[in-house]
Amino acid sequence: MNLNHISIVLVEPQGALNIGSVCRAMMNFGFCDLRLVAPQTDHLADEARRMAVKAGRLLETATVFPDLPSALADCQLALGTTRRFGKYREDFLHPDEAARQLLPWTVKGRVALVFGREDKGLHTAELDLCQRFITIPTSDELPSMNLAQAVTLCLYETARARGEAAGKSTGRKRLATGKVLEGMYGHMKRTLLEISFLDPQNPEHILHTFRRIFGRAGLNDREVRILHGLWSRLDWIEGERKKTDDGRLK
Repeated sequence: MNLNHISIVLVEPQGALNIGSVCRAMMNFGFCDLRLVAPQTDHLADEARRMAVKAGRLLETATVFPDLPSALADCQLALGTTRRFGKYREDFLHPDEAARQLLPWTVKGRVALVFGREDKGLHTAELDLCQRFITIPTSDELPSMNLAQAVTLCLYETARARGEAAGKSTGRKRLATGKVLEGMYGHMKRTLLEISFLDPQNPEHILHTFRRIFGRAGLNDREVRILHGLWSRLDWIEGERKKTDDGRLK
């Protein structure tokens, strides 16, 4: 189990102090890959460096991405943190449960822990890019945690679970990357719209559910190719049907 294969992704972080604190926590627990999505502040500012203390090199090696899909393109599994309990928010994991589930996937591929904005968290479209959700069971009196504190808690649980599982092996399959999955989801959307399975005014309503189903399944590259084949077959059938209908009209 390789902590170097776990990416800490901060989406539009607004505070340099928080980014610096995240770096310090990462070095405390043995993590090294920080990814910043469209940061709203200078992550190399003095405030960030002061909070990072001896973890300043993580600030300097942090990778900046324009959007979340590009930050997750090489990741086989992404876990998004959220406090939103809508109808699409099922199968939440607490940080300790998430740690035990994500660690086996780090043997052969990359995993991302995704954290949202300090004030608004992750948007629905961003949560759609994550296969599983993490929620921290805080008090209803003040449910929202500080960004750096939430990251620290998740990193601690992951490092602790790794220590407990030291010496154990796993035969888990290698998951498809975010880029591969999004290509398949795009094909699925086009196909299901073409055969009128989806409401063109609100296609995401059903697509959210499909994302949850496939996210829980943990698809590998072969399974994604099979699904592409299914959509392609539906594309062909629909094309043939339209040819027949056109012929009848003539």
